[in-house]
Amino acid sequence: MGVPAFFRWLSKTYGNIVVHCVEEKPKEIDGKTIPVDTTQPNPNDVEFDNLYLDMNGIIHPCCHPEDRPAPQSEDEMMEAIFEYIDRLFRIVRPRRLLYMAIDGVAPRAKMNQQRSRRFRASKESLEKKEDMERIRQEILDRGMFLPESKKESFHFDSNCITPGTEFMFRLADCLRYYISDRLMHDPGWSKIEVILSDANTPGEGEHKIMDFIRRQRANPDHDPNTHHCLCGADADLIMLGLATHEPHFTIIREEFKPNQDKGCDMCGQMGHELKNCEGLSAPQDPSENNKILGPEVQFIFVRLNVLREYIEMELKVDDLPFKFDFERALDDWVFMCFFVGNDFLPHLPSLEIREGAISRLISLYKATIHKTKGYLTKDGIVNLERVQLIMNDLGTMEDGIFKKRREKELYFRQVNKRKKMREQAWKDEKTMKFESAGPLYKLGKPGTEVVAEDQTDKGVKRKAEEIDEDEEMDKQDEVKLWEDGWRDRYYQSKFGVAPGDEKFRKTVAHAYVQGLCWVLRYYYQGCASWKWYFPYHYAPFACDFVDIAEVSSEFDPNTKPFKPLEQLMSVFPAASGKFLPETWRKHMTDIDSPIIDFYPSNFQIDLNGKKYAWQGVALLPFVDEPRLLSTLAEVYPDLTEVEKKRNRNGPDRIFVGRHHPLFEFLKELFESNALASEEPTVDLNPKLTHGVRGTLGKDVFLCPIGKTKESPIDSLLPIENCSVMSATYKDPVYPPGHLFSCKVLPGALFPPKTVSEADMNRKGGRGGRGRGGSNFHPRPQLGFTPNSGYRGGGFSTAPASRLIKHSIGPQFNAIPPPNSYNAYRGSHDGRHFNREDGRRQPDSYSRGVDRMDRPSNNYGGHQSQRQYNYGRDYPQDRDRSYPPPYSSESWGRQGHPHYPSYQHNERFHPYMRGGRGQPFPPRGAIPPSRGRYPAPPSRRHQFF
Repeated sequence: MGVPAFFRWLSKTYGNIVVHCVEEKPKEIDGKTIPVDTTQPNPNDVEFDNLYLDMNGIIHPCCHPEDRPAPQSEDEMMEAIFEYIDRLFRIVRPRRLLYMAIDGVAPRAKMNQQRSRRFRASKESLEKKEDMERIRQEILDRGMFLPESKKESFHFDSNCITPGTEFMFRLADCLRYYISDRLMHDPGWSKIEVILSDANTPGEGEHKIMDFIRRQRANPDHDPNTHHCLCGADADLIMLGLATHEPHFTIIREEFKPNQDKGCDMCGQMGHELKNCEGLSAPQDPSENNKILGPEVQFIFVRLNVLREYIEMELKVDDLPFKFDFERALDDWVFMCFFVGNDFLPHLPSLEIREGAISRLISLYKATIHKTKGYLTKDGIVNLERVQLIMNDLGTMEDGIFKKRREKELYFRQVNKRKKMREQAWKDEKTMKFESAGPLYKLGKPGTEVVAEDQTDKGVKRKAEEIDEDEEMDKQDEVKLWEDGWRDRYYQSKFGVAPGDEKFRKTVAHAYVQGLCWVLRYYYQGCASWKWYFPYHYAPFACDFVDIAEVSSEFDPNTKPFKPLEQLMSVFPAASGKFLPETWRKHMTDIDSPIIDFYPSNFQIDLNGKKYAWQGVALLPFVDEPRLLSTLAEVYPDLTEVEKKRNRNGPDRIFVGRHHPLFEFLKELFESNALASEEPTVDLNPKLTHGVRGTLGKDVFLCPIGKTKESPIDSLLPIENCSVMSATYKDPVYPPGHLFSCKVLPGALFPPKTVSEADMNRKGGRGGRGRGGSNFHPRPQLGFTPNSGYRGGGFSTAPASRLIKHSIGPQFNAIPPPNSYNAYRGSHDGRHFNREDGRRQPDSYSRGVDRMDRPSNNYGGHQSQRQYNYGRDYPQDRDRSYPPPYSSESWGRQGHPHYPSYQHNERFHPYMRGGRGQPFPPRGAIPPSRGRYPAPPSRRHQFF
């Protein structure tokens, strides 16, 4: 989703939604690898039923990683993908279904963004190569040294990760082998079904997953308490998960650590980028010329049930003239987030996620809901009359938003300038000291010294260039939104229309509104039209949204997706033409081609008020579909049989091992030739698949029982005596015009709520700037401590403690917090403040380790592992080996689900004042006067 800062905003604003994953890893014993037994209970204390993989988020980092050397062959890439999936499987351990979805042909609305990305990637790759050659020559001319250039024996163009290429066709073949191997040899896979939706099945990966969930929810056999886990880093996965209205939905994703130093691409040293490379003062040993490996990436869970609680408290409005329905309000929240950005529409100029745009929209929503007398959306359909009221209010705020943005921009410019000048002065002083010390410093270890006589002059020049960057940006910005007349200048500069052309502005706004309707329908009902797209590069202003109720939200349901090779011709630049058939690629470069204008070798990137090129707008011509298809019709006869297979839209496939109940059913169908064609026609028996419905067809890639399945990868062994059944699979089909209900299903049991008013008051930005409140300064969010689900305090690390001690002097190091602090939290005993980090030291440890340093349980508590019981009347027990941790029967003496017995409560707590070993009180309990319970509400509820 096109909101780069969305997840960061969510995790900072609603801190309790994120917890670290507990991961068991294979062990090495006597040189042998002992795999993890994934049939055992999940170490995260929660059992997941279904795991969904948005495969493109796995394929890209495995094929061209940023934190380690790139694979040197396609085989290595495939094995890296296998290892990544294995790792996710060890963490999640699904008990029913694994669904792998690779991006197929996307709707036309998404293809415009794909086209922009691929053209940019090609342009940036060429520019980077030219920059490296120029900088290398400059460094060598100054007498400096650089590591020897490696001869690239294997060059990988990431643009090949697109439907229709040979790479994606081979990837599907490798995944079919991988699935068969794991179903045969991994006990954790033996009783689950696996669905593979490869690149020949149309649709984006995440939306194919959502379509599956949506259609399964509509059948009467669906378990409303299914535990879903979806893997992917795109922000839209959070929106899609909320849109399902499922009570148990979790996102697993890589932990993002900002400002990670990736090292210089030229010299390999850390601490600077390519453009600032100065080279090495001495030749480097070739054996040292290796990319520095970063730490292994960690995974986190994003708990959507907790996010639902936060949003419910955010959107709750008192004294409504109608009954508050949170499920409807949640859909409105998802809809409002589209204004901030998505993959199909540019965001409104006045709404920036970093400026609190979502908080602003929530405030407007709550202020106008009394006037709208209802919700903005219902089952994926937008009520435009009610949306008009919110846009009217936002339009009146735009001028102030732009001026305030400019004030902040100028302020931070001055701050950054002063910072850069101080840093440069320090560097110049250091350089002068080194130079005055003579040539001895030139004998040091490469990469650690500062030499070359022209460094000072060059540093001064670079400083001047950096200071002038902002002034140059202002010169390039023709619109100047902070000055009067911004509206006329915007449309004249971006759209080339005369000032005051209200009719054109209305046209753009109405096209944008139609796009909002399309996006919401896409999220809640599936693709409404494969052909629709927003035909402009820029968004309108909120004040241009007039008479939007006139906009039709109906789309042609009979449209069809492009074929894979047609999409390649739509999104690829000429530089990636090697992935296309020869006669097709000629149309990208032949000057007489009727579609040559679709493939410009050079194009403008409009910064549009931003600082970096990746934030700008690529001004590429939109593809004329009729002209493209008529041109390609002439070269279709040139396709080979293999190319025809790559170019067709095919079905999904379902796989099961011999221990799965569906195995014998599929075996019987195969032996009786009941599956006559690849088109799915035979109904799937939901009793054999935990309620999953659909239709089955013949799989042409099926390896007969007892035969050997060959490995497509040279380093991996073939599968002998294969006993895996597979068939083509199609989701349940519903009548035309059917609307999937957007509500919680009957029988759904939500987890106990964990978010309190104290959590809401503590969250960053509540009531502050951009929300109509006072100038509130939130407490800093310090992030999660490693392998822990709670947020550390200000004194939670030894380095922080040492820094503070160094600043205030030794005479204060052993002094406990002041009386005012302890009066609120209880008395203190000085002897308990002997930890280096300033926290209370308990008198006893468990196995020599502070008890609060244990790995977290599922979703943030600090408990020992334990089993949970739904109760004998729970209808789904027969389907789960290890039921999830939600049961009133397991709450224990204290009445709280995270503390099943009084014994579990008797643990020490770093914020407890006075006494020792006191148990936690139940939620809402009033602490005694001496404050013997752990912490005030702002801290206490972090641990529940």
